[in-house]
Amino acid sequence: MSDIVIVGADSGIGYYMAQSLLERGNRVAVLDIRTEHISALTESFPDRLLVFKADARDLQSVFEGVREAYDRFGSVDIAIHNACLCTFESEPDTDIETYRKVMDVNFYGALRLAKAVLPFMREAKRGRLIFTSSGVGVTGFKNISPYASSKGAIEALAKCLAIENERYGITVHLFHPPLTDTGSASGLPIPKEFKASAQKVGEGFAKHIHSKRFVICPNASQAFSMFLCYRHPLRFGRLLTKATEGAENKQQGE
Repeated sequence: MSDIVIVGADSGIGYYMAQSLLERGNRVAVLDIRTEHISALTESFPDRLLVFKADARDLQSVFEGVREAYDRFGSVDIAIHNACLCTFESEPDTDIETYRKVMDVNFYGALRLAKAVLPFMREAKRGRLIFTSSGVGVTGFKNISPYASSKGAIEALAKCLAIENERYGITVHLFHPPLTDTGSASGLPIPKEFKASAQKVGEGFAKHIHSKRFVICPNASQAFSMFLCYRHPLRFGRLLTKATEGAENKQQGE
């Protein structure tokens, strides 16, 4: 059994990941700005689920949520940043403030969680810190530069923290989901049938949460896809963009 903190788990991948982790016998604390869906699980897991209303953009609320989880469970073994904000406009149509808002949730939210949990993990001389990344943070993609940039920054942050905290027995990892049918991906002009199930992805991450790999994927096919993306980032960014444009054109023609 592990004591786990997740920032961003009221819906989508985070919700199903939290549910699966609870079913596997873990204790889970969920920090989210919305809590109505995840709170319903307290009926099934009253002693192992803690729900705390917190905003990834607010350092104090993240600190308070982590502290409450630590006081309730006695430890924080794993911490996951899964909160997400994504916009879908071309770069010329995206103002600087939009970049700031996206970075505040995605990148600085991850950093805030790190600052909240690492003191506990360093004292315990163990722990796992996981940030949810995205393939577009590696490859690039059209009309999504604030989101892709924030995920690229998360990639670099995770590597730095992995190096700095290794001597404390702490490991740092990246979750890499495939394109998934979630609210944050609803703006992409791709049919739902081409998107992975949020439930299957969340359950896949729960299954592999103790993986020793730096990049953790929910299944073997996504792991192979990410291997290729890291090897040929721009090539795959262009291919993914063309494939999306093809799907968009097909939808408009129907």
